[in-house]
Amino acid sequence: MIIVNLDIIMAKRKITSFELAEKVGITQANLSILKNNKGKAIRFSTLDKICEVLQCTPGDILDYEGGEEEND
Repeated sequence: MIIVNLDIIMAKRKITSFELAEKVGITQANLSILKNNKGKAIRFSTLDKICEVLQCTPGDILDYEGGEEEND
């Protein structure tokens, strides 16, 4: 299962959800879905922009946790 650690990086960079969503060009609702590990996919262009704004790499944001996937 892929874990999104976006909230951790945002806290380290001292940026709010509103600021990040605005700079990346996505809605706060979509950003919230990503932050809460509810997203099913992310466009590479969105991931690229998030990394650009937060000055990080995809590996800083995304993590892999082995085991069975949760079914909603």
